[in-house]
Amino acid sequence: MGHDHTIHAGQLHYGWDRRHAPVLEVAPGETIEFEILDAAGGQLGPGSTAADLERLDFATVNPLFGPICVDGAEPGDALAVTLLEFAPSGWGWTANLPGFGLLAEDFPAPALNVWRYDPVALAPAAFGRTARVPLKPFAGTIGVAPGEPGLHSVVPPRRVGGNMDIRDLARGSQLLLPVEVPGALLSIGDTHAAQGDGEVCGSAIESPMRVALRVDLRKRVPLAFPRFSTPGPVSRHLDGAGYEVTTGIGPDLMLAARAAVRGMIDLLGQHHGLAAVDAYMLCSVCGDLRISEIVDAPNWTVSFYFPRVVFE
Repeated sequence: MGHDHTIHAGQLHYGWDRRHAPVLEVAPGETIEFEILDAAGGQLGPGSTAADLERLDFATVNPLFGPICVDGAEPGDALAVTLLEFAPSGWGWTANLPGFGLLAEDFPAPALNVWRYDPVALAPAAFGRTARVPLKPFAGTIGVAPGEPGLHSVVPPRRVGGNMDIRDLARGSQLLLPVEVPGALLSIGDTHAAQGDGEVCGSAIESPMRVALRVDLRKRVPLAFPRFSTPGPVSRHLDGAGYEVTTGIGPDLMLAARAAVRGMIDLLGQHHGLAAVDAYMLCSVCGDLRISEIVDAPNWTVSFYFPRVVFE
């Protein structure tokens, strides 16, 4: 990667705060390459086990790299971030962290799967002996500093972006973020080798990697929330063999989502002999939660799509 600037792995911070001093000032149109640690901030490695999850320091998880000050950015503008390149590391992890995830009450014990994959070919990554997960590198967290004073957690996404976990913010996509502070103060982190829509267990294939992006400025383009565009189709890496789909139906979207995922965990166990927690983690990295219907009161339909290509 040859770019205008480089942000190294040590140039990081924890939490969103308009008072964070920028590590770099750039002009619109310039490109930046980031060296990004995994969501555990380097506390896990290729040799880690589930026992290491109990020793995680949660004060240093989800590190953010930056922030970057963009010349001329003012509140009421939109920052345009074009994702140019991803250079993955070749390893990653997926975990069930007690107390976290859509089905936290179902899975109280820690579990960890360490992945190894070809960082150049990006061939599907092996999960056990029978599953192969197609890869699609992206950044789970991209955002700018909120205008509200104080330190704000990285965990929830917000109006200015952050931990949105949108898997389609991949190579070639352009993200528009509402600017709330002078200079915007852009940060990025939480890179993933693959994720399903919903990230249901609370983690994807969390993987350190290098990311290059370009920043541009749209003056006086007020946004209520982020928006983005993609350069082409977004699910061809999963579509080839079709899907198995389970549903949840009822007046509460969260309860319906849980029912749909539980149904898929049961199905994967029956058809492929997976332990429930393994099926849960696999659902998180390659299955998609979708709202199929939200107009036929009083009940709504949530569907969970699992790509059959994973087992072919």
